[in-house]
Amino acid sequence: MNLETNPVVPPEKKRRSKRRTDLRRVSDEARFFRTWLRRPLVMGAVSPSSKALGRAMAGYVPDPTQFDERSMVLELGPGTGVVTQCLIERGVPESSLHLVEYSEEFCVLLRARFPKAKVTHGDAYQVAAEIERHADGRRLEAVVSGLPLFTKPDLQREIVVGAPLARMAAGRPFIQFSYALTLPVKPARIGATIETSPWIKRNLPPARVLVYRKN
Repeated sequence: MNLETNPVVPPEKKRRSKRRTDLRRVSDEARFFRTWLRRPLVMGAVSPSSKALGRAMAGYVPDPTQFDERSMVLELGPGTGVVTQCLIERGVPESSLHLVEYSEEFCVLLRARFPKAKVTHGDAYQVAAEIERHADGRRLEAVVSGLPLFTKPDLQREIVVGAPLARMAAGRPFIQFSYALTLPVKPARIGATIETSPWIKRNLPPARVLVYRKN
């Protein structure tokens, strides 16, 4: 009789794995902070999003088991890839991801960590505004955004959120996180509805998830 058992991981191996994870997190935070010092208005945050925030954002992506080879999830401003990893853990195929990042250093990191994803080095605000040209004929299932929208004028914010929504099927989400009490885009201005998550206090600073959907 064959009995399936979970392999026992030696304590020392667990400790080494934890040390590697801790070192990677510290390295990402240092890299993120250095980039923020150079371009604070582009970054909008001094450290990467927490796993708790990443999982909350990924949870609003439609059921990935319904995706096919034409499906695409667009991530704007992925940084070091914390939310990207949460999307993959949610079940989004890596090959369905299109990551748009302004920092060339982060793009190199993202390509190494997510080799099957499409990584574009460029202005995520411009890509979102011209989403039809950048979609490559694929079906946009969701947009996940870490962009600091409040650094931009009202009209540009509305375009960044509204242009992808106009291309997506009704009910598909534009998922944004925010530290602010006010909304970066008023849903009525872009013909959308808004859903907000509870505050995620384990993020630093605390943040919440805003989900825009086309009426």
